[in-house]
Amino acid sequence: MSSTTAGAPIKCKAMVARGPKQPMVEEEITVMPPQAGEVRVKVIANALCHTDIYTLDGHDPEGLFPCILGHEAGCVVESVGEGVTSVKPGDHVIPCYTPQCCETTCVFCQSPKTNLCPKIRGTQGQGVMPDGTVRFKDKDGKDIFHFMGCSTMSEYTVIAEISCAKINPDAALEKVCLFGCGVSTGLGAVWNTCKVETNSTVAVFGLGAVGLSVIQGAKIAGAIKIIAVDVNPKKFEIAKQLGATDCVNPKDIDKPIQQHIAGVMTQWGVDYSFDCTGKTEIMRAALECCHRGWGTSCIIGVAASGHEISTRPFQLVTGRVWKGTAFGGFKSRSQVPVLVERNLRGDLDIDHYITHRFKGVGETNAAVDALHSGDCLRAVVEY
Repeated sequence: MSSTTAGAPIKCKAMVARGPKQPMVEEEITVMPPQAGEVRVKVIANALCHTDIYTLDGHDPEGLFPCILGHEAGCVVESVGEGVTSVKPGDHVIPCYTPQCCETTCVFCQSPKTNLCPKIRGTQGQGVMPDGTVRFKDKDGKDIFHFMGCSTMSEYTVIAEISCAKINPDAALEKVCLFGCGVSTGLGAVWNTCKVETNSTVAVFGLGAVGLSVIQGAKIAGAIKIIAVDVNPKKFEIAKQLGATDCVNPKDIDKPIQQHIAGVMTQWGVDYSFDCTGKTEIMRAALECCHRGWGTSCIIGVAASGHEISTRPFQLVTGRVWKGTAFGGFKSRSQVPVLVERNLRGDLDIDHYITHRFKGVGETNAAVDALHSGDCLRAVVEY
């Protein structure tokens, strides 16, 4: 890695995804200076998320190659572009794929009902920066696409200022990087999207990091019955540690799991259910195990391109509600720092999600293998 003054190109190592279903390749790239409204950051640690693998495996309709994946990271600001005022070199930040422009003309940022700021959504989906160009060049000078506005599988990256959540520098970046996606998404689905109340009953389908954070959030919210559902019973122990009161493997049930939850484990179903699998048949089961009259089911998992959900309309006519969430409804720049503060105070522990650690950007493929193993919740790669 070369040293440089602010504003000059930086040569560094990055993992480049050259095509779908191909292992990423460690390459030396050039990261160009940040332009107006942009921030160049040094990535300290990056956590692997299933969304990265979803794109790498060719399931993402917006997936572009070659690109630099990664969107769950802890970083330090290296330099800023023209007009940037909210962060400065040396600040600690978490890049957020859901930006927050905070402009008075943005009806999304001004509304308490959503966090879906569309300010840079179009260019972000095209794999470029807001001005329509890229900041990554390979050794031959050819462009490399950005990913989710973050591209944190690189020692340095460039992100929009409105994607930077400035956090307390006392927080360990190799830990609070988890607030960049999965853990925030699960917690927010409970607290923001569904607003789970005290004494509620909850079912959680899929016990990865997102599903477990749903359980953790539901426990904090005061749910009295939390049913954890997964086909891998190895995950039941940590689910119980985080607050699950019941664990069930659908393979052990001789009827559809929704009929078991709504009929055997409960009389009328659960107040809230959460799909954290991305599988459409599970989304249906999650809805149909909800309580007649008021049950709410939240879709968190991202389904593969082209898949559709279905249920009998009668399920909705009889009072069930189907909802979805992105980044748990958190407004990134204003609310992610609050999660970090809660972690620093000791009332929001996240250490248990980090099951694998690696050193050096070149170990990212090993982290991917760990994520595929079934025993990994979050693999963190420190650069």
